[in-house]
Amino acid sequence: MNDKELLPWLEKATHGDESAFQLVYEATHQDVYRTVAFLVYNKPDIEDIVNEVYMHMWQSFLMYDPNRSFRFWLHGITVRLVQDWKRKTWRRIRLFERNRQMNCEQFNWTDDVVLQSEMQHELFSLVRQLSYKLRVVVILRYFHDYALEEIADLLQIPVGTVKSRHHLALKELRKRFEMTGGNAYVH
Repeated sequence: MNDKELLPWLEKATHGDESAFQLVYEATHQDVYRTVAFLVYNKPDIEDIVNEVYMHMWQSFLMYDPNRSFRFWLHGITVRLVQDWKRKTWRRIRLFERNRQMNCEQFNWTDDVVLQSEMQHELFSLVRQLSYKLRVVVILRYFHDYALEEIADLLQIPVGTVKSRHHLALKELRKRFEMTGGNAYVH
């Protein structure tokens, strides 16, 4: 369901219609879940963050500008909540749970859409090795097809910073891909 088709349902949801909210949730949940899963690997954390995204979305509907893309707005909420989660987790690691968090089991990817081929799986593994700052730019650029200017707006950072991170991410991916003996060219 595209943004135009969602608009009437969003309007109903802003007026408290829970069935409209449920429809918006169902239309966007898989996309939000995958985005969070690309950025966070611990499955219980992924589910908690996705739940927070929808709670925040519900509470923030009145701030949504219908002249802008709904999914762009929703991805902004998603990225900000992932960043908040990362800050909270880092504090928790430093203060209380350093060893337990460092040995936490990684999320096991089973989504057939994401893992359609060996090449995608190999590239995905390489993307997961990038630092968060580089990984979020790659996910927003290539998974959600945002322009670099849109990513800057979403992350609330200068376009030059996004371009730099994009360049560094591709350089790092090329280097790692060559080290693994891959034949494809990362561009």
